[in-house]
Amino acid sequence: MQVRNRHTPSFGVARLLLASGEPVRIAAGSMLATSYGVAVETRAGGLLKSWTRGGSGASTCTAGQQGGWVDVASPLPGDLHVLELDDQGWCVASSAWLASASGVQADEQWSGFRNLFGDKRGFLSHLSGQGPVVLACCGALDVMTLQPGEFLTVATGHVLAYGEAVQTRLRQAEHGADQSLQSGAGLVFDFAGPGQVLVQTRDPRSLASWLHSRGAARS
Repeated sequence: MQVRNRHTPSFGVARLLLASGEPVRIAAGSMLATSYGVAVETRAGGLLKSWTRGGSGASTCTAGQQGGWVDVASPLPGDLHVLELDDQGWCVASSAWLASASGVQADEQWSGFRNLFGDKRGFLSHLSGQGPVVLACCGALDVMTLQPGEFLTVATGHVLAYGEAVQTRLRQAEHGADQSLQSGAGLVFDFAGPGQVLVQTRDPRSLASWLHSRGAARS
């Protein structure tokens, strides 16, 4: 699979170029268009459920004999970023995942999550395998490259992804604040290098709250 982005940085669309018979997984509700002959199969459960926002299902798109393409876009305004997975796994905000090659796997039970979430399902997915992964930012993207011994603190709503080699600690942002391991609300990440942390400049939760408040004010 090859990825070509357009309309970035504000309203990114990713075109996924597929070889003959090649499949790609895409998030529920993200498909904008496909070339003629691409088969689309949607499932509501199993592994594909773990990829999606709210667990509403995901789709597998498979190109025909002549190959094809699939366009995907996020419901939120912002940039797109393509991770090329090789040997290193990445932890990704579950709401940010748009698409990935068939050689990429999601592991919600990754051992590194036990130190963060315990037995609860958190707001991150662990991706491993081979191939590109398309991530949707809310706002613009900052790539933070940490040197050995360098530290960084980021509010959870602004964390797009980080390499599994980066050392992490999840803690309460401030005493007395409401917090949730499922959504990340009220929590911050402490990161220690070396490694990369991808940061989005807007928090999707804050945007959703603002839109809700504006709608309530008009009603």
